[in-house]
Amino acid sequence: MSENIRVLISEEEIEKRILEMAKEISEFYKGEEVHLVSVLKGGVFFTCELAKRLTVPVSIDFMSVSSYGNDTKSSGVVKVIKDLDEAIEGKNVLVVEDIIDSGRTLSYLMGNLKSRKPKSLHLCTLLDKPERRVIDVQVDYTGFAIPDEFVVGYGLDYMQHYRNLPYIGVVELEA
Repeated sequence: MSENIRVLISEEEIEKRILEMAKEISEFYKGEEVHLVSVLKGGVFFTCELAKRLTVPVSIDFMSVSSYGNDTKSSGVVKVIKDLDEAIEGKNVLVVEDIIDSGRTLSYLMGNLKSRKPKSLHLCTLLDKPERRVIDVQVDYTGFAIPDEFVVGYGLDYMQHYRNLPYIGVVELEA
């Protein structure tokens, strides 16, 4: 079986939208510093591009979380694989994610981070699949709402491939 990748969102569209989001986020945090928490692995591509365009002081940390279970679907049980390197108490925290679908992992993560007493806590995602939502999650900044298709590129992978594509593509399997 082989894969064909159909472009869903072009590199130019992504760059334009990230710039718009950065302006909005910079305006919101004007006069303050924002601490970006990038959700690994996929979120790092979006986090770096967003951070380069923010006009407020920025610090960055990384977390890796995973939903696991014996089923093909997320069990809703979340495991922290890599925790933050520094405390977030009293900081303006912006969680930066590549994609939100069911909301299970992000709901857990936001609750976990909120318990650490940040000054503020907001969520930013490049892609949102609202029709897949199982748990409601407050998304403050969304790049693109997309249909329920399997996407790759810009950090998103299929079996650890395609993360480095500069666009968002849909994986189409061919027999």
